[in-house]
Amino acid sequence: MSEPRAPSSYAEVLAEEIDAAHDTLSRQWLDRLIDLLPVEAREVFPSDRLLDHIPGIIRQIATYVRAPDDEEFAAKTTVIEKAQELGRLRHSQQASVHQILREYAILGTVLESFIAEATGRLAVPPTALEGLAVTGRVGRAVQTLMQITVDTFVAAYTETITQQTERLAGFNRMVSHELRNPLGTMQYAVDIVSNTADPELPAVRSRLVPLMRRTLSRMTDLIRNLEALSRARGEADTPTVQRVDVASVTAEVARQLAEMAVARGVEIRIAPNLPSVVVDTARLELALMNLVSNAIKYSDPSKPTRYVEICAPETPAEDGHWAILVRDNGLGVPSDALPHLLHRRFFRAHAHRDRELGNEGTGLGLSIVQECVASLRGRVSLTAIEGEGTSILVTLPDAG
Repeated sequence: MSEPRAPSSYAEVLAEEIDAAHDTLSRQWLDRLIDLLPVEAREVFPSDRLLDHIPGIIRQIATYVRAPDDEEFAAKTTVIEKAQELGRLRHSQQASVHQILREYAILGTVLESFIAEATGRLAVPPTALEGLAVTGRVGRAVQTLMQITVDTFVAAYTETITQQTERLAGFNRMVSHELRNPLGTMQYAVDIVSNTADPELPAVRSRLVPLMRRTLSRMTDLIRNLEALSRARGEADTPTVQRVDVASVTAEVARQLAEMAVARGVEIRIAPNLPSVVVDTARLELALMNLVSNAIKYSDPSKPTRYVEICAPETPAEDGHWAILVRDNGLGVPSDALPHLLHRRFFRAHAHRDRELGNEGTGLGLSIVQECVASLRGRVSLTAIEGEGTSILVTLPDAG
């Protein structure tokens, strides 16, 4: 068996040194990134696969130092994929372009310091041209990785801004439409009540004043829900993330809705097997408030026993997640309305029964739930059978 070939050039010597020390260099880079990025230390590279990107990138740089080819390095699938994934990760972590530039500047500094130290150990120092060639290759490699990462980050950021702009425009159109109707009703009623020459004014007033009160109540509810929805979507606030018993949060929701539940003859049931989790308590409570409130409002008056239950699902959530189920035996949802409930703001499956049920909803409750859960990086699913009831499953990542 032949002996391994000894490196024949300064570039090959340095490439082997970098390759052999890739774990140490990775740790140095990671330690310095922890103080730079706007996330917890464990979230800088939040999975083993992403953590493996660091030594992988450094080993790719070592290969480039040994056999330089600008086009080949920039076109390597492994290089592109790793750098692109870092760009998408930093976007999801709400980093900035400046932080990405600093991230790669740190990588360059770590590599330059190592090369200087390794060069000092050589018995025969390299020529100035050899030294410049190697440091130039390292600089170009880092620059290429940085450019791919930044391009990916900017593309993701641009897509997000575009989507948010489109959503905001559509949202504003829907809000304007929803406010226009009650405002028109109020204007009509005020004009008539203000007509003091009408001999039938007392009778008209007795009919229109309750209408005005109901309209004002509806507008107040609409504005309150819009405010809650904007809070749920806000990214600039400071969430209170802490460990809580979900049963305690649910008990507070039940306390706040107790009067409403008693008036409708609905029992709020809280299962004993709810977990203790690390979560933004305010958003979780807001989501549960809307889910339980909806269940109470759309309880079935024809049933002798009416309930809404908050419990853990029978099937456990996948690893790293937990779930909570809110189910009732209320009116359920017509099958043709199911696709719209979670995807259309202001959509109400039972609006035609408002007078009978004593409801004056705005159709924003499930939108608020969706926004709260999305801000917690979770998801919502709904199943319902008309006349039997509705079940809504909320699945969230375990932040603990």
